Amino acid sequence: MPEAPYGEISDLLKDGKVIPFLGAGVNFGPDRAGVWTPASPFLPSGAELSKFLAGKANFPSKDERDIADLSKVASYFADTTARRRLRERLHEVFDRDYAPCDIHSYLAGIETPLLIVTTNYDDLTEQAFKRVGRPYDLVIHPTDRKDIEASVWWWEHDKPEPVAVPPNKLYIELAKTTVIYKMHGTVHRAGGKYDSYVITEEDYVEFLSRMTGQTAVPAIFMEYFRTRHFLFLGYGLRDWNLRVVLRNLKSQLPAMPQPEDEDDEDIRSWAIQLKPSELEEQLWNARGVRIYDMSITDFVAQMRLQLVT
Repeated sequence: MPEAPYGEISDLLKDGKVIPFLGAGVNFGPDRAGVWTPASPFLPSGAELSKFLAGKANFPSKDERDIADLSKVASYFADTTARRRLRERLHEVFDRDYAPCDIHSYLAGIETPLLIVTTNYDDLTEQAFKRVGRPYDLVIHPTDRKDIEASVWWWEHDKPEPVAVPPNKLYIELAKTTVIYKMHGTVHRAGGKYDSYVITEEDYVEFLSRMTGQTAVPAIFMEYFRTRHFLFLGYGLRDWNLRVVLRNLKSQLPAMPQPEDEDDEDIRSWAIQLKPSELEEQLWNARGVRIYDMSITDFVAQMRLQLVT
C-alpha cells in the first residue's frame, strides 16, 4: 500500500480545505495498556463500552458478536432499565479528565479555522483546543428532547448556554470560526444538563431518518462539504451506521462544478485506519476514499514532519 500524501494533506488542512472526521479509533494512543475498566485512565472502545453495559443490564445473549454490538446492547439497557439510567451510566464513563491524544493536539495547533466532525461523545477535542487557548463553537445533535428534536444545539464560544437552532437556519461564519460538530451527541461535563447520545438502534434510525429529510446536518455544513476534502480518522466500515451516514452525505451533496479546463475535478478524500480488512478496503474504495494502513499516532508524526519541511 502506498504512503499517504502527507505534504498535500498538511497544506490543505492549513488552507482550511480539509474536513477531519474523528471516529472512536482516534482515542487509542500508544499509552493505552490492557482492557478498559471504569478505573482506566483511557476511554473505552465501542466494544468495551458495550460489554460494560451488557454486564450491568444482564444482557441475555452470550454471543460475543451481540455483546460487542453497542447499539443493540444500549437499546436493551434502555428497555430494561430506563433511558435516563442509560444516560447516567454514559455520563459516568465520559465525565472524566482523559488526556487528549496526538491527533487532538495536532488539530488544535492549526491556526486556520476548521470544521471538525466527530461521532465521539467525549470532549478530548475541546480539551485540546482549550489547552492552547483557541476559540471554537460547538454544534451538537440532541437526543431525548422532544421539544427541540428538529434542531441542533449551537454553543458559541464562551457563551454560558447553547441555543436550539433549526439545522437549515444555523449560520456561522466558517471562514473565521472553528466549529466542532458532534454529530452523535456529547457528554456535558458541567452537570450533564446537555448530555446527548445517539447510541441505541432507535437513535440511529431517528438520526438517519432526519438525514434523509435533510433536517439533521446543518445546511451550511452540507454546502461546506461540497468543496472540501474529507479526512476520516479512526473509523472502520464494519459499522453499518457509518456506511449509511456516508451514503446519505454523498446523496445530499450538490453536484460538483465542471471546470472547462480540468479533466478530473473530483475532490479526493482519505481514510487512515490500522490494519483494515480486505472488505473495509473495498468499501472505502467503492466510496472514492483512499485508505492508508497506519496508526493515527504514526500518521500525526508524519504530519508534524511537514511543519519543518
